[in-house]
Amino acid sequence: MKRRTDTVSRTKRSDIMRAVRSHGNKSTELMLIRIFRNHKVSGWRRRTNLAGDPDFVFSRHRIAVFVDGCFWHGCARHCRMPTGNRSYWNGKIASNIVRDKRVNRLLRRCGWRVVRVWEHELTKNPGRCIRRIKELLEVKSNIGKPKPAK
Repeated sequence: MKRRTDTVSRTKRSDIMRAVRSHGNKSTELMLIRIFRNHKVSGWRRRTNLAGDPDFVFSRHRIAVFVDGCFWHGCARHCRMPTGNRSYWNGKIASNIVRDKRVNRLLRRCGWRVVRVWEHELTKNPGRCIRRIKELLEVKSNIGKPKPAK
């Protein structure tokens, strides 16, 4: 099999990759916004100044929601490594996974609940995604409220 080489220099490729930002995949974020609106979920904000830069934050409930792309975050089912420069990509994806776990721990230590939604879940099982988020919102909303009499 012939190995395909990159069409730009390593320096240029590095500049291109450095310019990629976490909010670059608008389509997945827009999908989740549509799901929130269809299920009348409100109270979320985007682009907040919180560790790990979550895609959506429910500040009052202290819930951070991340929409993880299958490629960039290493989905076991859907992440297909490029054939070129495989060692680089294996390391890159592995470091993203480690970073995600570190961010989860940090936010949880600070009292936040973290929800990670896979990109493929938004299209294949949006009901499951919204149920997970709504359950957390309900749990957080009921804290401190008296239990109903039997």
